Amino acid sequence: MDDEPALVKLLTYNLERAGFEVLTASDGQGLVERLQTGKERIDLVLLDIMLPKESGIDITQKLRAQNSFIPIIMITALDEEVDKVVGLEMGADDYITKPFSPREVVARVKAVLRRFEHAQAASQQDQRVASVKDYGILSVDTDRVLVKVANQRIKLTPKEYELLVYLTEREGRVLDRETILHGVWGFAYAGVDTRMVDMHVSHLRDKIEIDPKHPQMLKTVRGMGYRFVRQLAVEDEDD
Repeated sequence: MDDEPALVKLLTYNLERAGFEVLTASDGQGLVERLQTGKERIDLVLLDIMLPKESGIDITQKLRAQNSFIPIIMITALDEEVDKVVGLEMGADDYITKPFSPREVVARVKAVLRRFEHAQAASQQDQRVASVKDYGILSVDTDRVLVKVANQRIKLTPKEYELLVYLTEREGRVLDRETILHGVWGFAYAGVDTRMVDMHVSHLRDKIEIDPKHPQMLKTVRGMGYRFVRQLAVEDEDD
């Protein structure tokens, strides 16, 4: 979805050439209504930040608040670094910076869809396994997408949840920022500031740690990256 007709036409042409069926909407209300009806199967949303009436960030937040986990790729201008970060924080799965080549857009769409399909396949395969996994005071229910700390439910954004699952499934391993970017966002982000990982880890700590300033589960390994360790009780100290 974009409010520039020429850009919409260009993207539509190239995506259809790549085998995709493309539906367009000129504003956020039209998109939200289309998704709510359920009459059309929509596998991914390509969303410009700058739109009339509502911004792409507002629309993303609204969709995530409705528990819609449809993949979202956000289109941003070159000087909108803050908007990129906010968009990802609100639940976007990827972003593309203007100006871009149609080939890059097609590649990003394929990458996000591929990662989403793999996640769905893994979820279906794991249905035979108990969905609730306990890590000391932290529990993660992968069927219901539910996280609890000390039996208290914690509300996470989709990306925070995905990051937490990625780290807990690799409990005890030291993971550098590039590895986390690749694992959580789907592919290597050439030239992207890895502080994006730090930001998401910080937000995650604020929500799951008893004392975020002295984290017991999401540990920083200085000069290397991050490591998840389970906290067995609220009063425990990690050695």
